[in-house]
Amino acid sequence: MNIDLFIAYLQHKFSDDLFTLGLYQCVLSLLVACFVSVVAIPVVIKISELKSLMEKPGERRSHSTPTPTFGGIAIFAAILIAYFLWPSIDQTEIYRTNLSIVGMTILFFIGIKDDLVGIDPAKKLMFQVLAAMILILFGDLRVDYLYGIMGFHHIDVVVGTLLTCFIFITLTNAINLIDGIDGLAAGISTIASGTFGGWFLLTNHFTMACLAFTLTGALLGFLRFNFSKTSKIFMGNTGSLIIGFMLAFFAVRFVSLNASYRYEPTAFFNAPIIAIVILIVPIFDTLRVFLVRILAGRSPFSADRNHMHHILLDNGLSHIGATAVLCGASLFNTITFLLLHRNISNTLSIVILGCLFGVYMLVSFTLKMRVRYVSTHPRRRRAVIRRELQNGISGKRIVDYL
Repeated sequence: MNIDLFIAYLQHKFSDDLFTLGLYQCVLSLLVACFVSVVAIPVVIKISELKSLMEKPGERRSHSTPTPTFGGIAIFAAILIAYFLWPSIDQTEIYRTNLSIVGMTILFFIGIKDDLVGIDPAKKLMFQVLAAMILILFGDLRVDYLYGIMGFHHIDVVVGTLLTCFIFITLTNAINLIDGIDGLAAGISTIASGTFGGWFLLTNHFTMACLAFTLTGALLGFLRFNFSKTSKIFMGNTGSLIIGFMLAFFAVRFVSLNASYRYEPTAFFNAPIIAIVILIVPIFDTLRVFLVRILAGRSPFSADRNHMHHILLDNGLSHIGATAVLCGASLFNTITFLLLHRNISNTLSIVILGCLFGVYMLVSFTLKMRVRYVSTHPRRRRAVIRRELQNGISGKRIVDYL
């Protein structure tokens, strides 16, 4: 990225009255969503306490006291109020963004049921597919161009539909899976929605930008309570499902818009790679956990304490520390790739991401070994590890350490 050209581009944009109006609307949407979230969450906490709707501590839980878990209700309300409060200045996206609200509402009620009484995973998956297909079929939203990655360009409508549905399901569940410690899912999602919103705004897709910044504001309001010691609340499945769905919508729309306007100077020729980098933490963590469970002969959907945030906690970091490390990694990778992306081909970018995932696996392996080492008698554990390294650690032992 050429910084001088980017600054000149911003100066030109600020002289455009339409852009200035869109910017004001996005800022107001963020502030209103944040305000609604901050006002609504204490009400949700009070009702949860009165009705005993609390998440109790457990073996896989990272909290030690019963905590309200319906923060997603406030996030949902903040998005609806802040988004529909203003008349849109970009009519081309209205129908599609309204359909995203429809899909989000479906997952909102599924999340509430899951938080209250639980829901069968197959049924949850079915409703996730339903929400995605509403956008894909009625909103004509799909990935149909792969930017030459591994030699692929245009793809068939059926393949594009299946790929887009897979993206929605994957990202929705990825956000759900990393929601295990204070601030992590909300922090990663805030960075991602703000990044997508910034691009939508700079390319005059004001409706998409407004929706993205609305989500950002709602999450900022939620984070104020998620980190609180006296008024703590979790987003629950209600929050993580709708957030994951909206981020999937932003990611797919980001890729499809760059394909449609790929000859414009503001378009990215490697939009799919950028979308992956923006969401690199939930994607890598979900892929790693699934691989480890499969290698261990378990279902990839079985529950355990094997996520990276659990590993960081076991290595002595606090919730804030672990969240800061993972959010910092996400922000660092996003900024670095945006600065260097024009010098790297898409196929090479995939290779680099594969190498980064290998590094991620190695780091997690090393940290898991460290936890096992310090959890037993130091001398005995040191001798065991030395012997295993000399004789060659078996595949099963590697899986255990992973």
